Amino acid sequence: MPKTISSLLLAFILFVGFVPAKNASAQANQWSVDKRHSAVNFQVKHFFTPVNGTFTDYEIDLAFDPDNLGESSISVTIDVSSVDTRNERRNNHLLTTDFFDAETYPQISFVSERIVAAGDNNFVAHGQLTIRDVTKDFELPFTLLGIKTFEGDMAQRMGSAVAGFTAEAFIDRGDYGVGSGSWAATAVVGARVDISVSIEAKQQ
Repeated sequence: MPKTISSLLLAFILFVGFVPAKNASAQANQWSVDKRHSAVNFQVKHFFTPVNGTFTDYEIDLAFDPDNLGESSISVTIDVSSVDTRNERRNNHLLTTDFFDAETYPQISFVSERIVAAGDNNFVAHGQLTIRDVTKDFELPFTLLGIKTFEGDMAQRMGSAVAGFTAEAFIDRGDYGVGSGSWAATAVVGARVDISVSIEAKQQ
């Protein structure tokens, strides 16, 4: 092979080897949720008075980078049986077929399909929310409160970074079949359920 051609071929191989493929995408940062400083809460009216509740058992798989939303994602799985409204009788009633039917449908889940920016550290996760046997398109607006990075001894104890998030949304419980028979009516238990999530997470 002529020297000129071989030199050009070698140069081309080296060029291809050092230039990243256009299809290659950097992975978004993976975060581990610190449940000691996080909460999944809800509020619904009983007659006229708001009643607060929480789910104490949940898993959140979070990959997030505000500069790489294309590779960011949120996946949430909630154990329905962990519902806590500070009243054992009410908690047990919520688990029955009148409401969640936890024996048949033990989990609530949300899986994002895409995350878009909404300005000023605000974002919206578009995805699918499943409650009981109903799955619907759902938008989860959330705010990045901040990201703090650590070095040295602090990084060994806290991880390379810690981030804070809050999210607020609402659903109509009737859209997901939460409330059957007389409990489908909204005179006693309101239709609107407000959701409030706060997350503290460490970068893995």
